[in-house]
Amino acid sequence: MRILGVIFLTLLALSGCKKVERGEGAGRYGMMTDNTPEYAAMKFFDSIYNEQDIDDALLYCSPRMQRILNSYHTPKNVQRHILSLSFDQVEIKPDSDSSVGRNEYAKEATVVLFLTGTYQGDKVDDLRAVELIRIDGDWKVERIKTDKFL
Repeated sequence: MRILGVIFLTLLALSGCKKVERGEGAGRYGMMTDNTPEYAAMKFFDSIYNEQDIDDALLYCSPRMQRILNSYHTPKNVQRHILSLSFDQVEIKPDSDSSVGRNEYAKEATVVLFLTGTYQGDKVDDLRAVELIRIDGDWKVERIKTDKFL
């Protein structure tokens, strides 16, 4: 009986193991789930800065933000005019303390992202507050504040 119990627990533990493919999650180790506002904000910024792909960024935008992004045509224009911050290379990290409580039932959220990178050889550190809304169960970027305290 004990042997069957050990075998069952071993099989149960092994069935929970799954190889995580690159790009499957967000965050430092791909551990951030896709149903959080932090994930949507990170993927939006990653699409604009690292992937240089507006079409991918549009997947994480509200209809209002989609119209704005489409009017600027290129990722560099979006960086310069909407985000007010240009990078050659950038690392994006969410502020883990920016959300208080559960957002499981929330309709709006604000996520603060820390951006560290280089622009024309100079090191640049900055942050952006990203306002998100929930549309049909998915978090979408609605507005980006260049100063968290505005």
